[in-house]
Amino acid sequence: MKVLLDATAIPANLGGVGRYVDDLVPELVDGGVNLAMAVQQRDVEHFRAKVPRAHLFPVPELLTNRGARMAWEQTGLPALIRRLRPDVLHSPHYTFPALRQVPVLVTLHDATFFSHPQAHSPVKQRFFSAAIKRAVRRADALVVPSAATRDETLRYVDGDPDRFHVAYHGVDRSVFHPVDDAERVRVAASLGLAGRPYIGFLGTLEPRKNVPNLVRAWVKAFADDPAAPALVLAGGKGWDGDIEPALAQVPSHMTVLRPGYLPLEDLPGFLSGCEILAYPSIAEGFGLPILEAMACGAAVLTTRETSLPEVGGDAVDYCGVDATSIAARLLALHGAAELRAQLGRAAITRSEEFTWEASARSHIAAFEAALSRRS
Repeated sequence: MKVLLDATAIPANLGGVGRYVDDLVPELVDGGVNLAMAVQQRDVEHFRAKVPRAHLFPVPELLTNRGARMAWEQTGLPALIRRLRPDVLHSPHYTFPALRQVPVLVTLHDATFFSHPQAHSPVKQRFFSAAIKRAVRRADALVVPSAATRDETLRYVDGDPDRFHVAYHGVDRSVFHPVDDAERVRVAASLGLAGRPYIGFLGTLEPRKNVPNLVRAWVKAFADDPAAPALVLAGGKGWDGDIEPALAQVPSHMTVLRPGYLPLEDLPGFLSGCEILAYPSIAEGFGLPILEAMACGAAVLTTRETSLPEVGGDAVDYCGVDATSIAARLLALHGAAELRAQLGRAAITRSEEFTWEASARSHIAAFEAALSRRS
């Protein structure tokens, strides 16, 4: 089967959709897909190394502008389809061309644009809500990363459940695995935390990640502890306007760090080295950071919202989304080294159930369903 994957929506940093595409495409090729990819000029060398058997088609450099990229999707992408004549087009980020010369598979990453509109800017919320409705109505098949995302989408959009295919994300164990003490020490030292325990968070600082309540909970739990663990908020700056007011209330003797994006090679040391990986999100399409932390043997604290129990199962600890509940579980885990160790061991075992090979098989089944539907 010849599949054209439009990877032009991938951002310069490989968060979110970038990591999804990056880890999926080698497994698609290994699974027998004849893969062509439309890519940004800046990503050519990366994908040439990542998936040398794929056929790469760079787009003009001006398409790094979102408006220009969307215009190209409606004009340049159909032209590329006519040239390549693929069996299926895979649009991995909600949108796809209005002119559908071939069957189309669209990936919908989450339904929070409907369920939690306050977590997005008004412009973004309107745009992606409309894109999801259009995809559910017109795409030949849809891939979602969890059953929760499928169910949430169908709560808000009238669609055919049979056209949804759940394809859980995987985890790259060549990157995400427990590391030795020396690596944990190196990463901690690079953060200025040599010899000091810390609670970690990994993700873009956006409203649905619930970071302000995490900050308040950490203060509530440890303000009276002279040996309080530091709090490290790793990830993109995001757009959560409530974070700064929460940080302004942190006592001067407590340490909170915002290192921004960590290099990929530092993530295993960061995740393996944290006392607790706290991820109190209010809604997720999947929750890749907790899976990556689990693969590194971290003791993960998260919520039971949307997809997160599908990923964490019985191998993580759970809290509510409010600061009081988060604080209570932070304190309980902080004082229970053996429980943290048990969670870490269980997390490694649980993480082995999620592979990009299995995700690729689910995608291939969705490609075949899209082709069959159009036929």
